[in-house]
Amino acid sequence: MIQIKRTLFFLLALPVAMVGQEMKGDALIPFDSSVRTGKLENGLTYYIKQNGKPENKVDLRLVINAGSILENDDQQGLAHFMEHMCFNGTKNFPKNKLVDYLQSIGVKFGQHLNAYTSFDETVYFLPIPSDDPEKLEKGFQIIEDWAFNAVLTPEEIDKERGVVLEEYRIGLGAGKRMMGHYMPKMMYKSHYADRLPIGKKDILENFTYDKLVSFYKDWYRPNLMSVIVVGDINVDDMEKKVKAHFSSYKNPTNERPRTIYEVPNHKETFVAIESDKEASSASVQLMYKDYEMPKATVTVADFKTELIDGLFSTMLNNRLGELSNSPTPPFTYGYSYHGGTFARTKEAYQSVAMSAEDKQVDALKVLVAENERVKKFGFTEGELDRAKSDFIASIERAYNDRDKTNSSSYVGEYQSHFLEKEPTPGMEWTHAMFTKILPTIKLTEINKLINQYIKEDNRVVILTGPEKDGLKLPTEAEVLAALNVNTNELTPYEDTEVAASLLRNDVKPGSIVKKEKDAKVGTTTLTLSNGVKVTYKKTDFKNDEILMSGISFGGSNLYSNEELKKTQFANGALSEAGFSGLKLNDINKFMNGKIAYVNPYIGSTSEGFNGSATPKDLEYLFQMTYAYFTDLNMDKEAFEGYKQKQNSFYKNMASTPSFYFQQEFYGFLLKENPRFFGMIPDEKAWEQTSYELAYQKYKERFANAGDFQFFFVGNVDDAKMEEYASKYLASLPSTKEREKITDLGFRMPKGDLKKVVNKGTDPKSNVTIMYYGDTPYSPKEALAMEALGEVLTIKLIEELRENESGVYGISARGSMSKTPYGSYSFNISFPCGPENAEKLTESALREVNKIIKEGPSAVDLAKYKEGEVADFKKDSKENRFWLSALTRSYSNGTDAADVLKTEEKVKALTTKDLQEVAKKYLSKGKVIGMLMPEN
Repeated sequence: MIQIKRTLFFLLALPVAMVGQEMKGDALIPFDSSVRTGKLENGLTYYIKQNGKPENKVDLRLVINAGSILENDDQQGLAHFMEHMCFNGTKNFPKNKLVDYLQSIGVKFGQHLNAYTSFDETVYFLPIPSDDPEKLEKGFQIIEDWAFNAVLTPEEIDKERGVVLEEYRIGLGAGKRMMGHYMPKMMYKSHYADRLPIGKKDILENFTYDKLVSFYKDWYRPNLMSVIVVGDINVDDMEKKVKAHFSSYKNPTNERPRTIYEVPNHKETFVAIESDKEASSASVQLMYKDYEMPKATVTVADFKTELIDGLFSTMLNNRLGELSNSPTPPFTYGYSYHGGTFARTKEAYQSVAMSAEDKQVDALKVLVAENERVKKFGFTEGELDRAKSDFIASIERAYNDRDKTNSSSYVGEYQSHFLEKEPTPGMEWTHAMFTKILPTIKLTEINKLINQYIKEDNRVVILTGPEKDGLKLPTEAEVLAALNVNTNELTPYEDTEVAASLLRNDVKPGSIVKKEKDAKVGTTTLTLSNGVKVTYKKTDFKNDEILMSGISFGGSNLYSNEELKKTQFANGALSEAGFSGLKLNDINKFMNGKIAYVNPYIGSTSEGFNGSATPKDLEYLFQMTYAYFTDLNMDKEAFEGYKQKQNSFYKNMASTPSFYFQQEFYGFLLKENPRFFGMIPDEKAWEQTSYELAYQKYKERFANAGDFQFFFVGNVDDAKMEEYASKYLASLPSTKEREKITDLGFRMPKGDLKKVVNKGTDPKSNVTIMYYGDTPYSPKEALAMEALGEVLTIKLIEELRENESGVYGISARGSMSKTPYGSYSFNISFPCGPENAEKLTESALREVNKIIKEGPSAVDLAKYKEGEVADFKKDSKENRFWLSALTRSYSNGTDAADVLKTEEKVKALTTKDLQEVAKKYLSKGKVIGMLMPEN
């Protein structure tokens, strides 16, 4: 996997144990005492931490401080190629035995087991069970083998060329072409401009074996490595394992220096104006590169500087957000930050926006003007107070959940410490210092930052966008002129008054008329006086999280065809108008420092809400829900602003081959459906759209709260839930009418069908194979279909990737649905070279037919069971899992307690079960869709 790292500054990604440290600027940030760290004699660094979430799991990670930046000219792409080879045969796991073994213990390839290569590092991920000493030992054997014992035989290297070239092919397109033009300006005279991790096609096709072997020997060495172990483990035991597996290895006698490549400064302002016929959107990026290399955050003073940087970005982005929510938005979105670039050695102040295709220069002017507005007038005390409130809310949430943090979060933290010397003080220290320092930060300290950021040299402007007839591209002169704003025309930012409440109407509480408990599932259901039902499950998975979903059957299937045509593209705009007479910006400003959100939706068969909140801010979630029911604003200006942003986003989407394929393919399948009006709105669709009708239909859909059922999962307080449900939900208008899920009877065509779509200039294809149809819903068959998809994926990877080297990734997915009608769906999809599309389609269908005739192997089914049971054990300790389980059982009319039998049902599956659903559903007609290039 390729990763090009672009580090945005997110303050609370700062590591999260010492309390009471003196707040002296030169005091060093301590290292978290709960982490065992050390360095072996050979230079290998290790980090070990005991963490019980998830239970009986450990995250192992091997980090190599070497990536594509260290390749020789004739090795371009081999850092990434080496990553691939580590999965293709090692001393203890020859050929495909490594992936095979890990699948047998429940570790899924790609989903759990993975790796990435960037400019500066290569990282391997290995999550494994920690409750079995043999599995733990093999896990350490694997990362030891990755580090030092890869088997680089000519045969395996040549086999993997095809897979790597397929990954290279996936990356082709407008983005890569435009990047090839602007990278030399962005990374001016830097080695980074010439070392994209994917490499060069001719080298990947033709490199001699010794080039890969030498890269491995040069850079996979102990003093450039870190082993990270976090999970439900014994720290002493893990330290012994690290020493046993890694102490004996030596660094090369004449080791190559690990060069640090800088990005040179430049006096010029470089402008790159890039366009492409397949570009789907227009964007603007303004960079002011720092003069010096980034300085590690090591002292309390550095920590304070990070806070100041974060407050600056937050306040400016709040302003840019207000502009994007205005009736005439200058861009779809815009943001600014000071942080990383492609290069580890260069940071920059960057302002970015996505704009309309013909408004790039205008968007650039707005970004420059907002920077200059800050430079001339600074921020206001009200803005600073709100930013601090947001920071406090975020750190308090992280602190409250400090004992519920997933191991994967810690692993990433220690990786950053190893590679970039990011601080790792622990959450207790971070929270304590945060709450001490934040109140002391003054507006003057933040306002002066802009003078360090903005400069007239070391500056780069990058415009990317579509190329088409009638669209005039900006000139370099126009771009340079846009950088010079007349500051005399600027006025100070006007900070409006913060609303006193989310509600403007009095709420007349109702009552709870019935209270029922389900001991099996651990839920409580309240029936309210107006018919609303509230089901909640109290969990201890997170201390500061409550998730919500509200559902009512009905949805847009109750609209006429004409009503749907006029409303479907306007529904997304409804919440943009705000509620209670408050505009979106007013609501956002009021919610500063509070963590709660609610999003209403209208689907085809239901309408409802999704939301979340901390326990402290749960009442605001209820207030928003009440307002969306009773007091949604109607604001035509907000709709026009929404429409403008949607046009900017969607206008050129069809120029992207993959999206064009989806549009044409589903247009072919749904051509007889009178309710299919395309996937994206064009000018004609907008002309037919009625915001007024969409608003009216929304009011109809949410006029009767009595047929809504709400679900809450998280750290729920019974008394608060009863209080808020009685006040804000029991008070909603209702009738005795109860709507049902409606099946309109429209179906996609049956039989053996094929649709080939030609789009794009790159030699890229995509293949989709679909089986679908009506069938009575069966829980047993539904599970067997899901298992069939997973098992077939294993076989397809073995055949089409490992044996034929024809694909980088391929997947099969099976499912059954009960609503709005009983149905099944099974899809196989993969990207590939056009010359191989037909052959690989035949190969995929051959694997399907093998399962139909012979059934899957017991070994592959066992792999599925191990992975599924492991995922269930992990996921069932997450609030999101239970919210989904409760809402799904409600929609399907099934017993919520069925989810408790998941492990039992998975283990009971047989190869015959999978063969039978394969025979029943994959022997019928199928639809094949192929995206092929135009030439």
